[in-house]
Amino acid sequence: MSAPLPPLAAIAHAVMLLEGRGFAVDAVNARGDAVYLRREPGGPCLRVANHARTAKQRARNRDIAASLVIRAPLTPERVAERVEASLRDYASAASGSGSRK
Repeated sequence: MSAPLPPLAAIAHAVMLLEGRGFAVDAVNARGDAVYLRREPGGPCLRVANHARTAKQRARNRDIAASLVIRAPLTPERVAERVEASLRDYASAASGSGSRK
């Protein structure tokens, strides 16, 4: 098993994996600890960050279909597992069959 990546490196690894699955970076916050990705312009976002969204943020940004939160060091293998789970959440929310996070 690989060595754990610090949270920001794990986020970067998750973004790379998502880009390999057809997502493109749409926005990055000023601190660089939240990245928003889309499959197509105007489509729902998948958010990768080191913190959960607040209720106010959830109410303001309804185009986020799923979030992947990475707060602690993770191995690349564990990041890949979390990405797969987020993709399932994204597919469910984007199709309208799930609740948005």
